[in-house]
Amino acid sequence: MQTRPTRGGHALILLRILAASACFVEILGAGAAHAQEVTLRAVSSFAEGTTFSKNFERFVQKVNAEGKGLVQINYIGGPKAVPPFEVGNAVKSGVVDVANVTGAFYTTLLPEADALKLNTISAAEMRKNGAYDYINKLWSEKMNVQYLARSMDHMPFCLYLNKKIDKPDLTGLKLRITPVYRDFFQALGATIVQTAPGEVYTALDRGVVDGYGWPISGIFDLGWHEKTKYRVSACFYNVEVGVLVSNNAWNKLNDKQREFLTRMGVWMEGLSAEMPAHNAGEAKRQAAAGIQVIDFGEQDRASFVARAYEVGWASAVKQSPQHGPKLKSLITR
Repeated sequence: MQTRPTRGGHALILLRILAASACFVEILGAGAAHAQEVTLRAVSSFAEGTTFSKNFERFVQKVNAEGKGLVQINYIGGPKAVPPFEVGNAVKSGVVDVANVTGAFYTTLLPEADALKLNTISAAEMRKNGAYDYINKLWSEKMNVQYLARSMDHMPFCLYLNKKIDKPDLTGLKLRITPVYRDFFQALGATIVQTAPGEVYTALDRGVVDGYGWPISGIFDLGWHEKTKYRVSACFYNVEVGVLVSNNAWNKLNDKQREFLTRMGVWMEGLSAEMPAHNAGEAKRQAAAGIQVIDFGEQDRASFVARAYEVGWASAVKQSPQHGPKLKSLITR
């Protein structure tokens, strides 16, 4: 014969059910918290530990330190993982989730990326005036990525030579280029040669090229200082290296994760406040290595820089008549 539970028995059963339910909820909660953490695969288009990867690597460290339970980044590495000019495709297709890469390496996918070297206002100002909104909409539509943040800013490009010149005329010079300053150097009469960075040292050593364009920083990472005699004092443009996030990954993140990554990106952009002192230190280091400065004088120096921007924007607008003028209005004063 079955017996009915007493009132006390009912209470005991209820307590056991509640306890079991609480335990089950706790297990589910722990599982949900664990499931909420997302690990993103990241690469840099520059070698690990070098000038143009360092701020990104500091960003990765900060994300991993403060994003436990939310977002983590698995930093796969630099060009040994993905060749520099393939990084754009890798993040576009979602082969990697995050990439530290300059727009110069993916202009075949997004010609408008070349315009970002021409900014004359800070990343913070571009966030306030709508430039970032415009850039993100364009990058998302044309390349399937979010332009999360700029990892390098406030660093100019320079012209390095092994033949001395006394005016802004590059006629007769063979210069190694990237797409960043191809049109500018050609406009001043140079013969251009495009090679991989790993081939530049040998090209200088053998006299295949008379010089090259490169930022004020980074030549010591590559050993080029050993084969460089001069630097033109009139530097131009602005190094642009940005952190892209594939929409394949971004669209799977929740609002809290996106907000966290954006906040970390803004923090990384703040690191560029260190650049003026860094640039001055690099100039002194180059001088100590025997690299002499060529100064055209005030008038020619100003015309050299003005010509750089004139050619740069003409090229940007030609490549993208629809978006070039709008970008100019948003990223320059």
